Amino acid sequence: MAKLLDQIIVVDVESTCWKGRPPEGQASDIIEVGICLLDVQTLERSEKRSIMVKPTRSEVSEFCTELTSITPEQVVEAGSLADACRTLRKEFRARDRTWASFGDYDRRQFERCCTALGVSYPFGPTHFNVKSALALARGLDREPSLIEAVESLGLSFEGTHHRGDDDAWNIAVVLAELLRGSRD
Repeated sequence: MAKLLDQIIVVDVESTCWKGRPPEGQASDIIEVGICLLDVQTLERSEKRSIMVKPTRSEVSEFCTELTSITPEQVVEAGSLADACRTLRKEFRARDRTWASFGDYDRRQFERCCTALGVSYPFGPTHFNVKSALALARGLDREPSLIEAVESLGLSFEGTHHRGDDDAWNIAVVLAELLRGSRD
């Protein structure tokens, strides 16, 4: 199947986390997959979406709730990581499209969780690291945070930071500006 170049799937994951190391017997699980589509021709964002995922190897800690606003109650009835990956493959055709995230954490976390849980990785081989690309394009001496990246464009962060759908929405605007700049 030919690669689809009409849209880029912008993804941001939120995972279980703690101050310091995970408690004995727990491992970081994806608990939210935020998605935003970026139209490659128009550079318009669409399909802002959150897919909640029930953790299987850990619990949502108080620290995690403080950081993300995601509570244990919000994930108790959520689908599995396999369900989320199926949605990415079927509804977003994730294997056939380029996908992007802000840094490499999201890609690595998907790889780790899919391997650990025996879930089929939902994406194709083409991943775009928006954080590194922005730092390189701007000649920065370090990679910026997402909020710094958005504000460097003269924009305000929209939504709640560390929520997958809001972060994906904001990453998409940074990616749109990078692509726009490469066309000038």
